Amino acid sequence: MSIQSDPAQAGSGFKAYIDTRHVLPWAVVVLVAAGLAWYGPIAQLEHYHDFADHRSWLGIPNAADVLSNLGFAVVGWYGLALVLHSRNNPALDAIRPGYGLFSFALILTAFGSGWYHLLPDNARLIWDRLPIALACAGILSAVWRETLGDGRWVDRLWAIIAVVSVIWWWYTDNNQAGDLRPYLYVQFMPLLLIPLLQWQNKTPPRERLYFAAAIGFYALAKAAELLDHQIFQDFAYLSGHTIKHLFSVAAGLVVVLNYARRRQSNG
Repeated sequence: MSIQSDPAQAGSGFKAYIDTRHVLPWAVVVLVAAGLAWYGPIAQLEHYHDFADHRSWLGIPNAADVLSNLGFAVVGWYGLALVLHSRNNPALDAIRPGYGLFSFALILTAFGSGWYHLLPDNARLIWDRLPIALACAGILSAVWRETLGDGRWVDRLWAIIAVVSVIWWWYTDNNQAGDLRPYLYVQFMPLLLIPLLQWQNKTPPRERLYFAAAIGFYALAKAAELLDHQIFQDFAYLSGHTIKHLFSVAAGLVVVLNYARRRQSNG
């Protein structure tokens, strides 16, 4: 006796196994990685550590660039407190680990970036870049898990990629000219994938606006970083790199405020 299968049922099972929502995000992940691999090594900018504002205050060298990192600690502690106080809220289970990593990474950024700016060099720069990469990984994995329904492996995957990206730069910097491609990849992917994932998932406009604002602040931060000396020459009392820190803190705060809103609406 032969067993005949229902083609419609078989097709339905196949669709359930391979969710088409995953195709476009993973295609972007692979294509961007392939593009960077094809492009070749990206070296750190020459004179990267030559920041515009060297003024000391209360014995703290490069005081503005050092102390402007305090905002990361404040926002990070606030975000971590929100995450810890929402542990019994199952509606936030998918995004809690990512937001937790993001908030903790902001705290680490305050210390790592502050330590780096006291005496900028490549040996200290690794402690600045590692928390930034983890923050990018945390927020991307939170949105990824919520929109695509994947499990905890996503949090681990992006965290590992973040750590490896900084280790790769450190290793190549000690053996060649330094290659920033993986680190830039980790920073760039949330800017590209989060809007894409939210668009695919038809995320409510209010939440998309939060992330659009955060991305906008982050873009302004990168622009200020590139115009460090020019801004300091024009304004004298504030450098582009200090402004970069302030815009980055604002981006982090918007992300944390979005979690606070979600926690309140799902409380």
